[in-house]
Amino acid sequence: MSHLKELFGQVLSSLLRNKLRSFLTMAGIAWGVASIVIIVAMGDGFKLGQRDRFRQLGENIVIVFNGRTEKQAGGQRAGRRIRLTYDDVRDIRTECFLVRQVVAELQLGAHAVSAFNSGQFSTVGVEPLYSEIRNIPVDRGRFLVTQDNDGGARVVVIGDNVRKQLFGDHPVAVGDTVAINGNPFRIVGLMPPKNQDSSYNGLDTDKMYIPYNTMVRDIPPADENFHPGIVGDLVYVPASLDQWKDARAQVMRLLARNHHFDPTDPSAVWIWDTVENAQLVDRIFTSMTIFLGAIAVVTLTLGGVGVMNIMLVSVTERTREIGLRKAVGATRRRILADFLLEGVLLAGFSGVGGWLAAYGLAAAVNRMPKQEMFGGLPVNGVTTAVAFGALAVVAVASALWPAWRAASLTPVEALRYER
Repeated sequence: MSHLKELFGQVLSSLLRNKLRSFLTMAGIAWGVASIVIIVAMGDGFKLGQRDRFRQLGENIVIVFNGRTEKQAGGQRAGRRIRLTYDDVRDIRTECFLVRQVVAELQLGAHAVSAFNSGQFSTVGVEPLYSEIRNIPVDRGRFLVTQDNDGGARVVVIGDNVRKQLFGDHPVAVGDTVAINGNPFRIVGLMPPKNQDSSYNGLDTDKMYIPYNTMVRDIPPADENFHPGIVGDLVYVPASLDQWKDARAQVMRLLARNHHFDPTDPSAVWIWDTVENAQLVDRIFTSMTIFLGAIAVVTLTLGGVGVMNIMLVSVTERTREIGLRKAVGATRRRILADFLLEGVLLAGFSGVGGWLAAYGLAAAVNRMPKQEMFGGLPVNGVTTAVAFGALAVVAVASALWPAWRAASLTPVEALRYER
């Protein structure tokens, strides 16, 4: 303990003898550490923001749309239209073990009428599992349940923009009725406002959701090629993010078998893979973070050069002291360790100060309202480890040469030294 106090005293003495240089050096190291923390936290914050953005559409979902073949396969001509069916959904559920959940959508524009107003809205026939996969929130009431779909119930969940159009400022409650294409539907759920900047086939708050079986029976699409069983698209969730590519290949093989197309045909079905998109965005922000972090490390390295200069000056000023310590028995290893530890302590004090400043700034930013596509400045254990890992390397590297120089002095030469 007494030896440690002595080292603290020597570090403080070095700082006081070189006030301006010491201040600039400590400021450089503190700024370097703070820069690393803030830059890494910013990268993590943008990643979180993008994940939240994708989560509005649905977490780790893949949407499969109808397409048209480019390749000939199985004796079938190219240019043939592929139309997905509900049999594909059943087969994926039973055969594709790499898929955790899958649902179908059937969508059309339908005319809705309330006691106050009317309008044309996107109406989607779905199964109850849809709300879980697509993250469809319900503010009042509930989403569709299995009994609704199995019994073909005329029930509907309406988006917030649909509610505003149909009811305006008039109160609306669960149990009220709207007519969809002339059929009376009971409202069982009302969606809250939903911030959504990523969508397909329109925003969720502009839609009405009814049971899939009810839609096929009561308001099927007005398409001469439509027949019960055809769906607009499939939405599935991979069982594991580590095997999302294998899950996609498994689904493609099954659809190719069912519809007689080449599974490598890029246009037979069109796929929007949010897992792939999320990983691409993560790689972009990771690359930016590494690049900017490297610049921050350069700043930290310049601070380390300042530590080296201060320690070299300290070695020069304490040459006689070093000679005296060696004359009374101090070993070369002891001198080396003492000066190395002094340099590390000098850099460490500065680095801790920089980290505390960065953490305080991050905490202040995180208390502010979150901005779209930005998840704040999360300072986690990994960020702290990166910052102090870089600091440790710079601190040891900057103190090593002065410590080696001090340990290499011979007692006779050191005692003869005069300032």
